[in-house]
Amino acid sequence: MKRFMTIAAAAMLSAPFAHAAMAQGMSKDALIAQAVLAAPESLRAGATVVNYDAKGNAVVLRKGNNGIVCTPDQPGGIFSVSCYGQALLAQREMEAKEKGEGKDPKTIQADVQAAIQTGKLQRVPMGTTMYSLSGRTQAMAKGMWVVLMPGMTASETGLPTQPTAEGTPWLMRAGTAAAHIHIPQHSGGAM
Repeated sequence: MKRFMTIAAAAMLSAPFAHAAMAQGMSKDALIAQAVLAAPESLRAGATVVNYDAKGNAVVLRKGNNGIVCTPDQPGGIFSVSCYGQALLAQREMEAKEKGEGKDPKTIQADVQAAIQTGKLQRVPMGTTMYSLSGRTQAMAKGMWVVLMPGMTASETGLPTQPTAEGTPWLMRAGTAAAHIHIPQHSGGAM
């Protein structure tokens, strides 16, 4: 379970850096269909779908209307698609640009935190949600929903700070600016 949580978290951080799927021959429609797999079915049709080129420039594959943004799988590595609230788009675009510049993940996250502290990036509102679907292959992928809860503690949310059973929600990084609720999905995220 912990291994899956680590894979899911890493996948959600790396998903915005998808940039070579088109070069592998996937059509625009196939990329869109793949990208929205992580979102609840009721949100898929209205989601914006964004891919990123090798320099980290956003390529909008489809403009949506429901405040959800999805990114397709990145080639090489585990299968991972993600969707997230529009409030995260500026942060994801900054991460993609820095990744395109060759910066390592620790530097990128430090730069994001500095940008938030200086006001270059807005703080993401409490309750912003991310959806991911990741695994060794698409067939093996499992869904994870994450609700951002900056500063919240276990006593405030009533949630445990460790997974207690497969499929139950829990609060990770309680009491920090990075606090968030993990909600594992049994059916690959499609609910």
